[in-house]
Amino acid sequence: MSSRCVTGVTLRDFRSYRAADVSLGEGVTVVSGANGAGKTNLLEGIYFGCTGRSCRTANERDVVRFGAVAARVVVRAQGDDGSHELSVGFAPGEVKRLRVDGAPVERLLDDPNRPLVGVFLPDRLELVKGAPVLRRAHLDQLVGALWPARVATRRAYAQTLAQRNALISRIRAGRASRVSLSTWDAQLATHGVALMRDREQAVALLSDPFARLSARLGLGEELSLFYRPRSRASEPEELAVELSQRTDSDLERGYTGHGPHRDELALVREGRDLRSFGSQGQQRLALLALLLAERAAIADLRQTTPLMLLDDVMSELDLGRRRALVDLLRLGGGQAVITTTDVGHVPGASDAQVARLAVAEGLICHEVTA
Repeated sequence: MSSRCVTGVTLRDFRSYRAADVSLGEGVTVVSGANGAGKTNLLEGIYFGCTGRSCRTANERDVVRFGAVAARVVVRAQGDDGSHELSVGFAPGEVKRLRVDGAPVERLLDDPNRPLVGVFLPDRLELVKGAPVLRRAHLDQLVGALWPARVATRRAYAQTLAQRNALISRIRAGRASRVSLSTWDAQLATHGVALMRDREQAVALLSDPFARLSARLGLGEELSLFYRPRSRASEPEELAVELSQRTDSDLERGYTGHGPHRDELALVREGRDLRSFGSQGQQRLALLALLLAERAAIADLRQTTPLMLLDDVMSELDLGRRRALVDLLRLGGGQAVITTTDVGHVPGASDAQVARLAVAEGLICHEVTA
């Protein structure tokens, strides 16, 4: 298996950090500090530098340190093909500046040299208990991580859906004929069936590791992952017929009400949807199992293990589950960064192969590799 690890991160005017330079260990790195010290900001900075976007907010003005005019993150990575540097510069109101090895790029997510990364934040429980749109978006991101070229399918579907909805609005206003919908039905069906196949294939790769990892984390082997497409079509012609049959209802409501944009990814325990019937503790463990299953699937298919960022993950786990989680991270290979208010909450934190950082008030106070 090839490797691509993050060796270091530089933050300038990012969140609470005026300036910080951090080196990460090759395996597990534990970041400790009091609440509000800047641990989560450090994880966000790493994610920002690897992807070009925040994992916490849609309003990226928030990432710029108060009083500063711009934020900059540089990620240094080492792979089998040598070293690489990714940089993200962001100033509110300006175009984000993305570079790989000094050359400008439009999207970091499309660059083969970037480290792959996954993240657990307490707020991400909404992925389990929130609206289906969150799980659809997450599933599509996974498809892109597994098969980068397939990102184009989701974009094409979204663009065609927007055009069909715009036509529906014109028909309702008497400025277009409903006959013209058939052309968009055919195009939407072509992209839609391809999108459903991608999602189905991704979930098939996750199902077994998700059940196995859920059991390892103490949820039992009855936890399952299901893809629930809105359409039963297996060919574009079938989906086009379904869309045509719903033309009247679409014109009445003013938008397309059928298709993959209404699909669901369901997490089910003992035959019941975890979103509605799971405790917060069960939902938290299920989210961890899902992210770990995705990491394993990506590692198997892409032959490189994503960096895992875990924020305050130990605070609500008992000792047995903490040990199980650390064991799974180590067995999976690759890198993991775990934040905690108490180093003692992370089993094995004093081991020789574990790197340790301490954060206080936006400063990296010291760095210790045992």
